[in-house]
Amino acid sequence: MNLVWVVSILIICIPGSTEGASRPAVVNVGAMCTVGTINGRVSKIAIEAAVNDVNSDPTILGGTKLSITFHDSNFSGFLGIIGALKFMESDTVAIIGPQTAVMAHVLSHLANELHVPLLSFTALDPTLSSLQYPYFVQTAPNDLFQMAAIADMVSYFGWTEVAAIFTDDDSGRNGVAALGDKLAEKGLKICYKAALPPDPKATRDDVKNQLIMIQMMESRVIVLHTFAKSGLVVFDVALELGMMESGYVWIATAWLSTVLDSTSPLSSKTANSIQGALTLRPHTPVSERKRAFISRWNKLSNGSIGLNPYGLYAYDTVWMLAHAINLLLDQGGTISFSNITSLGGPKGGGTVNLGALSIFHGGKQLLDNILQTNMTGLTGPIAFHPDRSPLNPAYDLINIIENGYQRIGYWSNYSGISVVPPETSSNRSTLNQHLHTVVWPGGTTVKPRGWVFPNNGKQLRIGVPNRVSYRDFVSRRNGTDIVEGYCIDIFLAAIKLLPYAVPYEFVLFGDGLKNPSYYEFVNMIASGKFDAAVGDIAIVTNRTKIVDFTQPYIESGLVVVAPVRRLNSRAWAFLKPFSALMWGVTAAFFLIIGLVMWILEHRINDEFRGPPRKQIVTILWFSFSTMFFAHRENTVSTLGRMVLIIWLFIVLIINSSYTASLTSMLTVQQLESPITGIDTLVTSTEPIGYQIGSFAQNYLVEELNIPRSRLVPLGSPEAYADALKKRTVAAVVDEKAYIELFLSENCMFSIRGQEFTKSGWGFAFPRDSPLTIDMSTAILTLSENGDLQKIHDKWLSRKTCAQTSDLISDQLQLQSFWGLFLICGIACLIALFIHFLLALRQFSRHSPEAEDQTEPSSHSRRTSRSARLHTFLSFIDEKADESKNNNKTKRKRKEMNDGIKWEGEL
Repeated sequence: MNLVWVVSILIICIPGSTEGASRPAVVNVGAMCTVGTINGRVSKIAIEAAVNDVNSDPTILGGTKLSITFHDSNFSGFLGIIGALKFMESDTVAIIGPQTAVMAHVLSHLANELHVPLLSFTALDPTLSSLQYPYFVQTAPNDLFQMAAIADMVSYFGWTEVAAIFTDDDSGRNGVAALGDKLAEKGLKICYKAALPPDPKATRDDVKNQLIMIQMMESRVIVLHTFAKSGLVVFDVALELGMMESGYVWIATAWLSTVLDSTSPLSSKTANSIQGALTLRPHTPVSERKRAFISRWNKLSNGSIGLNPYGLYAYDTVWMLAHAINLLLDQGGTISFSNITSLGGPKGGGTVNLGALSIFHGGKQLLDNILQTNMTGLTGPIAFHPDRSPLNPAYDLINIIENGYQRIGYWSNYSGISVVPPETSSNRSTLNQHLHTVVWPGGTTVKPRGWVFPNNGKQLRIGVPNRVSYRDFVSRRNGTDIVEGYCIDIFLAAIKLLPYAVPYEFVLFGDGLKNPSYYEFVNMIASGKFDAAVGDIAIVTNRTKIVDFTQPYIESGLVVVAPVRRLNSRAWAFLKPFSALMWGVTAAFFLIIGLVMWILEHRINDEFRGPPRKQIVTILWFSFSTMFFAHRENTVSTLGRMVLIIWLFIVLIINSSYTASLTSMLTVQQLESPITGIDTLVTSTEPIGYQIGSFAQNYLVEELNIPRSRLVPLGSPEAYADALKKRTVAAVVDEKAYIELFLSENCMFSIRGQEFTKSGWGFAFPRDSPLTIDMSTAILTLSENGDLQKIHDKWLSRKTCAQTSDLISDQLQLQSFWGLFLICGIACLIALFIHFLLALRQFSRHSPEAEDQTEPSSHSRRTSRSARLHTFLSFIDEKADESKNNNKTKRKRKEMNDGIKWEGEL
């Protein structure tokens, strides 16, 4: 076990102090540490340097000096407790430490009772909460942030599972628990936890047994959360087992970065065993003070050990405590204690007098001063949030390579993963969310997949439905255990495209007497009885809640198939192409066009003149003869020609549409059914058939609210045909893939309407199975290279019947032609409007009554409107040249009458 070192500050009042009784002359600092650890040795040197620097600056404690004494716990928890109690007997005001979470949990209870603050920069267990342990302060970021950084890395590289190796103590267990929580926030998880004996008790055999277990797991991403001694043993054994080769991912917590920083040079054995691993180092920004301290380090350590970030935190912790003590004294606080009497004196002798333990009266005030720290140290700005977490915890992300290590990026609580230092980036910008190139185990720069098929001696149990119908999709070959079919061939083709071997065996599901329930089939995966399911499994909502599906390899929504009767040719079949409304509107427009043409041509075209009976016959003949472009009458007027051209164009379209529709009706055998789709099926009260085991039953009941009493289970295509022929069911609802195969052999039935659901078939795997993504990629590859279609043609290509729903011709409706009729109607109205304007102009010009307006006679005033209208209609009815001659005769007669009248007056 990595046991504690404790620094205890003993305040002894010297009577002759120049500062008087309120400020002591000397502060004695006691330190207990495990010198045999890297952090113990580095921290001891850093604390001594900090004490010397504090003592050399009289402005820090106002002349008070710190004196330090160390005690080595030597990996012993018992010695650590005894050492802490001894310091607490000596009126200790604060303890810097302990080094491990195990001792922190124990000593925090004492600190709570004695009001002695504990400050630790290495006991970083996330469960050491301020609520339970108010006098325990972590002066470095705790492991919750380190685990958040690892979770972000795992998510960034696209892995879904990790295996965790940890030391089985408070720090290891709680750290891995925090890792699990952070992974879960991103939809990831720990698939296996390997516990090692507390450091340094883990043996090579202990490590080897756990690594062999991990080798048999599918995850190849391993998080190592231990201490230095056990961690290096793990890497050494992993190298021996071939687990530092290509395909593995190793992420070590910050202990490995301390080994890199403080051990120089690494032995060749250690260097080889950790190549390609990733680790984290607490990030400390560059500053002049930090550079100066680093330059002093060789002298301070005599070159015995390298400086790591925890040495910087140890240095800053001493300064933090010194400032807090100085503030306490400046506030008028006194260093006073009272013996605790509730424990009583020692009863069995011994050297530790529990009754001598003292309560520090100024402990609460000193603790508050520590938490209100606001300074800049070697590690950067130092302050605490209300929850006592550091201001901006951050880590360097380190990749160990052949000749050392490289920094591939940073992580901070605010900016996440980034290549930008945390002090210059304060938000999680997606532009910065990337890392530099990583050299993985095996020397490759290609990102490992992160998992392989587990090598635990078991084959993948692939569930296959034991169908009794539609055996082209999946079936068991008679007399053998071999399964075959369309779905099986696709699965086998996809498996061959995977870059790794997948041992598997097919296991039939169902009794072979009826099709199995696919809901139960999928549940077998969720319950762990099957490792996957292959077959005609529709991807529907309730199934996706319990398993993961691959990319669909065939589209197959629900359709309606119904019995149909053949439409034989009838005497009135020629009326079928148009609906009744279409016939009526077309006939009306023929008459309208004949009338319009008569109006436009009557005054100027002799072919449109004659007795009324002849003119009516002309109108009818002309209008209907345009249907065949057989009209004999010439068109003289410009307006008439314009209307006729538009009408003939419309007649051409109507004739072509009618001919095409009638030809289809007479040459293609038509099918007819009262069921036109899912809407008419739902509104009817007829029984509906469905395939046993299909999701169609639940869909019809739950989504379409069809009573279960209307549903009839059917087990085979033969049952479909029999039920439809005997009218036991009005229609069958099933997936399109099945129905297309059914119709290829049954020409008396047809798909009615369109697919009313959109779904497909896929292979099912347990939730979060990495095989799902790889199999989906393989299916897409099969689709792109044409193999998917070849497999389809091999199993499902059939010579289909001609009587399918897409050959059924519907009657042509008015809505298909209303635009043409609208254009024609507008053209007729415009032509008539222009025609009557011209006629009025001619009437006004040539009418004798209109010309005589200078002196209106009494006769013209007496002319009634009806007489004038009659005159206009007579004018319209006259031929244009006759109208002109009549007007000339009237003008001459009027001139003669006016002359005779004038002579009589003379």
